[in-house]
Amino acid sequence: MKKETKEETLIPTYNEAYSKLGEILTLLDEDNVDVDELSEKVKEASELLKFCKERLLIANEETRKMLENL
Repeated sequence: MKKETKEETLIPTYNEAYSKLGEILTLLDEDNVDVDELSEKVKEASELLKFCKERLLIANEETRKMLENL
């Protein structure tokens, strides 16, 4: 059985990524995060933000194209 690597564990939807960002923010707000975990969580949040931004840009472009065709 193949082990999943971190790179293969992708957030498939915008809502899941947004939800995970919320979880990270809640964790960071609790002030219980050690420095090593903080660095990893900030990195993960950055990747999730990039993913969300890309999805929003794609949705915006698709919507714009549909409206042009009306």
